[in-house]
Amino acid sequence: MSTIGNFEGFQPVSLKQEGDDQPSETDHLSMEEGDPGKNPVPRQISGQSSVTESTLYPNPYHQPYVSRKYFVTRPGSIETAMEDLKGHVAETSGETIQGFWLLTKIDHWNNEKERILLLTDKTLLICKYDFIMLSCVQLQRIPLSAVCRICLGKFAFPGMSLDKRQGEGLRIYWGSPEAQSLLSRWNPWSTEVPYATFTEHPMKYTSEKFLEICKLSGFTSKLVPAIQNACKNSTGSGKGKRLMVLTEPILIETYTGLMSFIGNRNKLGYSLARGSIGF
Repeated sequence: MSTIGNFEGFQPVSLKQEGDDQPSETDHLSMEEGDPGKNPVPRQISGQSSVTESTLYPNPYHQPYVSRKYFVTRPGSIETAMEDLKGHVAETSGETIQGFWLLTKIDHWNNEKERILLLTDKTLLICKYDFIMLSCVQLQRIPLSAVCRICLGKFAFPGMSLDKRQGEGLRIYWGSPEAQSLLSRWNPWSTEVPYATFTEHPMKYTSEKFLEICKLSGFTSKLVPAIQNACKNSTGSGKGKRLMVLTEPILIETYTGLMSFIGNRNKLGYSLARGSIGF
């Protein structure tokens, strides 16, 4: 049914090594405070070092050189892509656009692929966009009235799988996986898979703009009512069909996973600056 075309103040910390009996400068200061007629009593100062959360979990806002490697974060890139897709929808269908999102698609072989999702009142468009050449390479159209099931949950793999991923995702079904042929199931380039799996784009925390368009929950909150309205207003076989929204593990049936291991570690599914090749 688819077609392709926050900070807090710092506290003083005594940096004394184990077995060191000499008071530090901070201890001298604490003994000088108080009444001059009394014997100085040193105050105890915590020697436990503190680690801020930003050290454990670096904020991508403070890592511009990492984000600049992705062409989608270059000034004007995502805006150009949106304008291109708006023009395409206006010329071909004239449908009302409800939103744009930048997500990562995970195929049935666990390969990550950068995608733009455009939602109209009748169709979900999944666009493979070249952010280097600023052009649409592939466009997949999924009628909302054909969507029968949506699954939300953590990724799951067979017990013997060698390439597993953490995190959560969203899977959209517009057909039955049982009806999928064996050839398309084991073909990594098959376009006949009756579902699509998505997770959040790695550049989600780059800026406020990307935080909005890369949020999976935001996409889901728009997608579900759009599908329900499309089924209600449909005049075809999807009329009156009830959408199933389930919370369950999302199974990705990969075992060896050598292809996805190499591709995902090197971000081959993204428009990425990879440096010079020659000398």
